[in-house]
Amino acid sequence: MMNDLPESFKLSAEVAAARRMGTPLVALESTVITHGLPQPQNLELARSLEDIVRSAGAAPATVAVLGGRICVGLEADELEQLASGPARKLSSRDLAAAVADKASGGTTVAGTLHVAALAGIRVFATGGIGGVHPGDGWDISADLGELARRPLVLVCAGAKAILDLPATLEQFETLGVPVVGYGTDEFPAFYSNESGLPTSARAEDAAGAAALARAHWALGGGGLLLCAPPPAEAALPAAQVRGWIEQALAEVQAQGIRGQAVSPYLLARVSELSGEKSLAANLALLRNNARIAAEVAQVLNEDKQKLI
Repeated sequence: MMNDLPESFKLSAEVAAARRMGTPLVALESTVITHGLPQPQNLELARSLEDIVRSAGAAPATVAVLGGRICVGLEADELEQLASGPARKLSSRDLAAAVADKASGGTTVAGTLHVAALAGIRVFATGGIGGVHPGDGWDISADLGELARRPLVLVCAGAKAILDLPATLEQFETLGVPVVGYGTDEFPAFYSNESGLPTSARAEDAAGAAALARAHWALGGGGLLLCAPPPAEAALPAAQVRGWIEQALAEVQAQGIRGQAVSPYLLARVSELSGEKSLAANLALLRNNARIAAEVAQVLNEDKQKLI
């Protein structure tokens, strides 16, 4: 255990070695393992994402809570334990309770951002970030506020398609979070490349994204959202996706589903309605984002080494 981390933290052997050797790190969230995918796909994906990060020259740091210990990186047996459940869904507000209760859980984007920032990790890969849910505008994901506060590059395929995307972008503007398109000027819509909404900036490659992040942090900024469109071969037509989402949203209203249960239900239902096409797109974009994140982490690490 490094003495600059909270007592509840536990580093995997790989993450501890990376910190000693100056190897770039990429944080990975774990609710996709505990609540996003069925078994055994959840474990297969988790292993795949970690391998993609390694193949790009970085070390993966999958964040989760096991037995009240906040894990930054998981050993192979711990990853299997997490994937087999049961586990809580842990946003940043839920971490202290999980530690106090000696519970286990998967960390959301907000929870992972919180932990990664404390561990000094500057790049994080996920699928889609949370945002403003359709309705009266009061249901806003904690992901947004955490990203505004934490100096990380969050690589994603935009916000989850089930959300109110224009309202979500307005929240990012209010919070001062740059929304950067990776090779695009259009905000990706998770499963789709098209949203009809602009990003606030554009980066052509990992070096450009790293330069934007460095400038943002030098000016006192927090997080930066780096939005990579889903791979073209896996992307779905936006209009088709919207039809599935509208049907799933109607079911949520009819069944009275609320809070943290909404997103998992919607994503699972859209997968069913799409004949698992949305699941295939989700898996492809997760892998793509992990690769991009590792490349950005490499550039940031090289920049850091030049300053030493």
